[in-house]
Amino acid sequence: MGCVGCSCSTGKDAVSGCNSNGGCATGGCNRHNTYDWITAQGISDARPFDMVEVSFKNGSRKEFYKNPPFTRATTGDWVIVESQSGGFDVGKVSLSGELVRLQMKRKRVRSDARLSSVVRKAHERDLERLDEVRQEEKKVLIQARAIARTLDLDMKIGDVEFQGDGRKCTFYYTADGRVDFRELIRHYARDFKVKIEMRQIGARQESARIGGLGNCGRELCCSTWLTEFKSVNTAAARYQNLAINQTKLSGMCGRLKCCLNYELDTYIDALEDFPDRAERLKTGAGLAILIKTDVFKRLMYYTYADDRSKFLAVHVDQIWEALDMLKSGKVPGSLEDILAMAPQVEAEEQEEAEPDFENVQDVIQLPIEKRKKKKKKNKGNRDRSQSAAAAVEKAAQQDDLSQKQPPRRDDRQRRPDNRPQQRPPQQQQQPRKEGGAPQAKQTPPAPRPPQNQGDSRPPQQPRKEGDQRPPNSGTGSDNNNKGNNFKGNNRRRDKRNFKGKE
Repeated sequence: MGCVGCSCSTGKDAVSGCNSNGGCATGGCNRHNTYDWITAQGISDARPFDMVEVSFKNGSRKEFYKNPPFTRATTGDWVIVESQSGGFDVGKVSLSGELVRLQMKRKRVRSDARLSSVVRKAHERDLERLDEVRQEEKKVLIQARAIARTLDLDMKIGDVEFQGDGRKCTFYYTADGRVDFRELIRHYARDFKVKIEMRQIGARQESARIGGLGNCGRELCCSTWLTEFKSVNTAAARYQNLAINQTKLSGMCGRLKCCLNYELDTYIDALEDFPDRAERLKTGAGLAILIKTDVFKRLMYYTYADDRSKFLAVHVDQIWEALDMLKSGKVPGSLEDILAMAPQVEAEEQEEAEPDFENVQDVIQLPIEKRKKKKKKNKGNRDRSQSAAAAVEKAAQQDDLSQKQPPRRDDRQRRPDNRPQQRPPQQQQQPRKEGGAPQAKQTPPAPRPPQNQGDSRPPQQPRKEGDQRPPNSGTGSDNNNKGNNFKGNNRRRDKRNFKGKE
């Protein structure tokens, strides 16, 4: 049989503290467990105290109630108590007797305060009703988050807790500021048909209610035993020589870990023997800078500002002597000279106690792990191979294009040396002379005359000797001049031909 609220069993896998009655004797599986050792030992109180501490939902919430004598409720009993908002709730008595007096004093609750009372012990039907209500909490939590998201409220619903009789539901939420949830309460009351109570909690209280595992591998301190939250700042990390890394120093709640305060007092007491202004030491070899401090070994690691390849561990007593020399006006030669100031201290630190275990260094030897060396690719060969592959791909694309397109006319007349064939120069026939055949005369192409800027008329050609062509008149449009010149040339050619025939 396991503890109420967990899945452990009394047997081989039983959690330490679980007894055969289904309860936790010393804690371990219940949140914020308390161990009533007076009741467990069967010791009767000399001064009876009529107050009891009742825990709800596996210790996530605890309150104090008056315990009338007729109820006969003691530690570990399920009881029905009065609710301050009306109705009844079901919880478990976690403490009774004299320990309740000490707990109320610790939480600053007055013994004469007006508190609700225990009605009676709970029976099986009350516990079945409580289990039915607890099973609905998960569905209600999912639906409540969806409703809050549709209303665009800057809040997060962390946990939901139903009252034992199912008439009231408390929603625990976290928010950065004040939230107007009046419309949200109307939606909750219409959908869930219960009395709604909204209660804002912090990020640490949310982690305590939900629970989880920390970086150490154990359950969160806030959900198991830590009940009072103290402020944690980065000064605690600096005293312990921890790196200011927000990711490593933060817990599940997103705040600084509570465990940073656990050893803070020990570090503060140990740091009283260390000098306050020893970050820089002036030596003949150069300025020495403090790198880190080992509080428990009482060592301070220094290196030179100019050459940081070498670190030296100096005892704190030797640093005190070096500081006294600097105050008197003497400068030590180097860090090695500071190490030689108190050899007896260094010898004491080097002495090590003999180990209680057997030395198996020469008996057991682990094989050396062989690792395959990765071949480094030459960057030049890789570039050349990539360029060669690109050239091959480009040539293949050109071949595909040449096969698809028909050959051009110029390609048919090209020579093997890929030079186009030169055409023969044009021959101009000259007029026949008497008793002779027409002669072909090869005339080179005439140079192109320069054009006159700003003049639209064609430039005039210079007259040659023996040319009987009349000069252009220059009157009329350009088109008319071109026509007249063409006709005049024909007439002169015909006239020369007739003279030759005569």
